[in-house]
Amino acid sequence: MIFKRLEVGILVRLLGLFALLYAAVYYAHQGSYMPALFLGLLLTALSLELARYVARGNQELASFLLAMKYRDFSQHFNESSAEPSLAKLHAAFNQINGTFRQLSTEKEAQFTYLQTVLALIDTGIISYDTEGQVEWVNESFKQTLALPYLHNIHALPKRHPVLYEAIMQLSPGVPTVVKLAVGQKTMQLLLSATTFKLQNRSFTLIAFKNVSHALDETETEAWQKLLRVMTHEIMNSVAPIASLADTLRHHVRLEKEKATVPLGYDANLLDDVEEGIRIIQHRSEGLLNFAQVYRNFSKITTPLLTTIYVQELFRSIQTLLARQLAEQHVELTVSVQPADLLLQADSRLMEQVLINLVLNAAHAVEGRPQPQIQLVAKTNDTGRILLEVIDNGTGIPTALLDSIFIPFFTTHKHGSGIGLSLAKQIMHLHKGSIQVQSEEGIGSVFRLTF
Repeated sequence: MIFKRLEVGILVRLLGLFALLYAAVYYAHQGSYMPALFLGLLLTALSLELARYVARGNQELASFLLAMKYRDFSQHFNESSAEPSLAKLHAAFNQINGTFRQLSTEKEAQFTYLQTVLALIDTGIISYDTEGQVEWVNESFKQTLALPYLHNIHALPKRHPVLYEAIMQLSPGVPTVVKLAVGQKTMQLLLSATTFKLQNRSFTLIAFKNVSHALDETETEAWQKLLRVMTHEIMNSVAPIASLADTLRHHVRLEKEKATVPLGYDANLLDDVEEGIRIIQHRSEGLLNFAQVYRNFSKITTPLLTTIYVQELFRSIQTLLARQLAEQHVELTVSVQPADLLLQADSRLMEQVLINLVLNAAHAVEGRPQPQIQLVAKTNDTGRILLEVIDNGTGIPTALLDSIFIPFFTTHKHGSGIGLSLAKQIMHLHKGSIQVQSEEGIGSVFRLTF
């Protein structure tokens, strides 16, 4: 129908042109130049109108395509006042614009949804091109690494050279774990990478997740299983030895009471035998007690959470250790900010942790000028509660920092090596963590994060 109307319009205009042309030639032949000139002007105007009439569809189409090129789908083509030949074309243009607007809205909604999801997840994500230009980075990446912005991946070595080196050596599809220190926190990050092309550009996408807590839990669980087997075997093996030593010692004592000098024996020999048996019995019972204590602690699976005033918790530690620290001339100071800071924890277990840490600190400050230990409670920027035990002792060698939480590892001559491992276990039960910062010759900080 449109084409029929278009053809009729063209035919009418052509007939008008021929009529004007015939009349203009007629008047010119008759010598009437003024009418001929006027008809010539009309002929020119009608020719231009015919050209416009034929080309207007192309002009509308060109305008529509240009708008699409620049993704301007807001343009509206008038349907009601348009000529019949263009009304349906305008309607088609408007329908196409509406479809593209809907697609654009849906795409924008999906993008916003994806942005929101990526911003909320606790996995850090960064994408960069072949030149290292960062195209996108989520909030978790910035918060985990304490980086407010990163324009180019090659600027990362200024802040985190270890992480940059790991990223550069990372192969797509081959995850790796890297240990990283960010401020006062030490974490283990699981890195994975993938590459993709978008609009003829190559990109690398790096995802990392802080797996410190998961790895610590797995490690603690493995140690607990091993130690449960060990303590069971130790108690089963040592208990008969202690019992037998006690029986032998009792028999020797009876023999000594029967005669001053037993026939065929030397009295000194019996004394030596009794002393040897006593030592065996004492050490066996000590080993049994040690195994029993550790087994009792390893059975703790659920802490009894109560509301604790941290000020009272610290005051309790001060009271319990006051005499021992005074004998060592160690000053213990306390700082709680705010003063009414509350903590949801098992008070008995937390006392055990803090006592172990303070006693370790007291050992570390032995022989130091003005030995001092600080108990500090505060909240960090994210609202988490931090308890810190700070000393000005000898510090821990860097080579030993990764080993101090391993059960039975100790640098103390008379230490058992279970204090810090139990502290780590107790903190995991509280869904928290324990970390250490230390510098030889300056001191150490043990930090409990809830």
